[in-house]
Amino acid sequence: MTQLLRAEGVSLGYDQTRIIDNLDLEVVPGAITVIVGANASGKSTLLKGLARLLKPDAGQVTLNGRNIAALPGKKVATVVGLLPQQPVAPDGITVADLVGRGRYPHQGWFRQWSSTDGETVAAAMAATNTDQLASRRLEDLSGGQRQRVWIAMALAQDPEILLLDEPTTFLDVTHQIEVLDLLLERNRERGTTVVMVLHDLNLAARYADHLVVMRAGRIVANGAPAETLTAEIVREAFDLEALIRPDPVCGSPMVVPIGRFHGRAPASGSDSAVPSAAPAAPPTAVPEAAPESRQIERV
Repeated sequence: MTQLLRAEGVSLGYDQTRIIDNLDLEVVPGAITVIVGANASGKSTLLKGLARLLKPDAGQVTLNGRNIAALPGKKVATVVGLLPQQPVAPDGITVADLVGRGRYPHQGWFRQWSSTDGETVAAAMAATNTDQLASRRLEDLSGGQRQRVWIAMALAQDPEILLLDEPTTFLDVTHQIEVLDLLLERNRERGTTVVMVLHDLNLAARYADHLVVMRAGRIVANGAPAETLTAEIVREAFDLEALIRPDPVCGSPMVVPIGRFHGRAPASGSDSAVPSAAPAAPPTAVPEAAPESRQIERV
């Protein structure tokens, strides 16, 4: 069954501080959606709202048309999985025990641990290269190792919709690509809907089918990467001047920041501007790697 997750007129915040106000978003089923934006733009807050960790002040999050807040927690957990930005584990827990907890939503009064559970956990640990860490305590691992263990737990949960808040945090570039490739593979082979927050705009554009750009609690642009990651939108969302070029690997948009000291600089003893070794050319439109086109929504 295709699971449809939507935010309908959602307002979210903490205590008396409103972070997101009257936001609408439909998560594209069976696709990879990446949420990007500057710090404090509301990315993590939105993800918490979609995962039912944060109750809306107004509006609702629906799963297949039903208010997610009214659904049994265990039922939601079998469909929607979340890897938060700063997950917390009990002291002294081993890697194998933590990853195994991903199977808890699938347990019940009459359904205990099965061979399927064991196989799912083993596959998740093998996919994240954490199987050799199985007997080690989580607190004894490096930040990158711990992050891969948390991702293994999320995969072991085997949800139909997987929400991840900065899954590449603490990972070196090699492991970043490995994790993103793993999520892409899971999406393509199993149809898992993936929604994740990323800070690296170029990786976001490379791996996303659908890109959501946020600023100050609102959606600035919403659509295919080639349509949403333009110089204008980067300027609006990040206050950043940048050139947009085709990624030489896959043709997705690649953001090249200009900064104050590169691109063009004043000549010595002159007020005139001279081009640097790589003069900036006007930004050009970048075709999307996938053949189908998608409609952009501007708010």
